[in-house]
Amino acid sequence: MQRIVLAEDMHMIRVALAALLELEEDMEVVAQVGRGSDVVPAVIRTEADTAVLDIDMPGMDGITAAGLLRDQVPGCRTLILTGVALPGQLWRALDAQVSGFLPKHASPDELVEGVRRVGAGRRVIDPELAMSAWEIGDNPLTRREVEVLGLVAAGAETGQIATATNLSVGTVRNYLTTIVNKLGARNRIDALRTARENGWL
Repeated sequence: MQRIVLAEDMHMIRVALAALLELEEDMEVVAQVGRGSDVVPAVIRTEADTAVLDIDMPGMDGITAAGLLRDQVPGCRTLILTGVALPGQLWRALDAQVSGFLPKHASPDELVEGVRRVGAGRRVIDPELAMSAWEIGDNPLTRREVEVLGLVAAGAETGQIATATNLSVGTVRNYLTTIVNKLGARNRIDALRTARENGWL
């Protein structure tokens, strides 16, 4: 019997997905949570072998939760579900060693089969998203550059970014110039748009 923790912040979707999975004789939803930060404790408490995670949740996104599961409960396999599939998100998910990545608009049969295959140790990735990710390539930004750009997205000024990252103002400016150049952007706002559109931020 596949033991599943389901994490989705939208109650109606979570309940509907749980009902769909519970129709299967070989699946049991052992816990439902609405926050990403509740995933690891739920998996540990229920000894689940599969976690089905929404990518966007309060407290912690699904990919970050998947990375924590990989480190703390390596026997639990993870399937990410996303409403808006961006190629950069797939690269992040693969970096977190998730077993599956599917769009929420997949058919009920595809979702159930995806959960089953992930539980059996196989990898399940939406083919259309895989092709898009292949064409666009991996995130060209380093982790530090993503951190700096994330602070720009939050509205931080150069001095605030320097304080938050323990860097000098000059170093932050260098990072911002590098980010703009790497993304072929006109300025930091254009770089931010490009990073968001590709799921790199």
